[in-house]
This record gives sequence, structure tokens and C-alpha cells, in this order.
Amino acid sequence: MPASAAYPGSSYGGSNAPDAIDLRSDTVTRPDAAMRQAIAEAEVGDDVYGDDPSVNALESHVADLMGKEAAVYCTSGTQSNLSAMLAHCQRGEELIAGAGYHVLGA
Repeated sequence: MPASAAYPGSSYGGSNAPDAIDLRSDTVTRPDAAMRQAIAEAEVGDDVYGDDPSVNALESHVADLMGKEAAVYCTSGTQSNLSAMLAHCQRGEELIAGAGYHVLGA
């Protein structure tokens, strides 16, 4: 999809803009037959219980890349920020951040 089609009515894109992938939501995804087959055949599990092979492989790979013993996959920056704050702050403690720090708007 051309970038201008991904963001109709915006100034994003133009004749020299690269093609864009629309990742606004899973509801705008248009899977083809091969994608549907891959979904149907995918090995699945529940990452909450530690038995999702895809999440386990991703976390293990990232831990190896970073030279750490473990990694946690977070689905968003907001979730990442919240996880970090909960790991470092106890109940009743405060986070000191500058006015422009994006964590304040997360």
C-alpha cells in the first residue's frame, strides 16, 4: 500500500515516499491464503504460563543478544514503562522525571 493510501487526508507520503505498512490495528490487516494457513498451522501456547513457543523463543533470543539470562517481551512502550516502574518503585514511592520525559504521558 502506498504511504499516501495508508494515511488518507494527511501530508504523509508523496511521490517519493516509500511504501508503508499499516499497523494501526489488527482490524485493518487483510491476511491472504498463505497467512491464514500459517496461522492455522502455528504452534500456540499461553505466554502467561510460559508455554508459548514463539514468545519463549523471542525472549530467549533477545536475552542472548543482550548477554542477559532472561528477557521479557512487552507489547507496547506503555507496558514497558509500567513494568520498569513497578520493578524499581515500591508502593508509595515516587518517580522523579523531567517535564519532557515521555514516561509521564504513558
